[in-house]
Amino acid sequence: MPDHREMSVVRWPDQNPLITDGLAALLTAYHLQTETEKGEPVADVDGLPARYLAEITDPRTAFAGAVVLVALRGEAAVGCLVVTSGINGQSEIKRLWTDPDFRGRGIASVLLGAALAHAAEKGVKTVRLSVWEWRTKAIALYERLGFTVTRSWDERDQLVCMQRAA
Repeated sequence: MPDHREMSVVRWPDQNPLITDGLAALLTAYHLQTETEKGEPVADVDGLPARYLAEITDPRTAFAGAVVLVALRGEAAVGCLVVTSGINGQSEIKRLWTDPDFRGRGIASVLLGAALAHAAEKGVKTVRLSVWEWRTKAIALYERLGFTVTRSWDERDQLVCMQRAA
């Protein structure tokens, strides 16, 4: 059973620069790993597509209108998640990432729970997400939390679209 006593979830932006730096590091790792898994590895952040680089260098603009959640273990950022504001009763979860050194400790579940609670508080009826088909552990987690596969709203190959009631 995961021990969540030393973990907290905060909404970014936060006044603590350690959290901002930690979020940038998490987003960097997420995008570099994703590009590698897609067969398009890049050496560093400068090789990322501009839209991903913008999330790392200017998350305030990139995620304007969304809620960014950061999981902390002590003062270290160990996970992140973005949930878009509800449009037509629907929100989308993006960029769920847990530092690989902290996986298996329930961080992703806590972030998802906080995102779902936020969506429900805002009157969102449906929460959706997309995930690469090779991320089977993530898909299993989403299924355990009640997400089901749905018709794709994204035309990229190998992307699985899922949703659930908020």
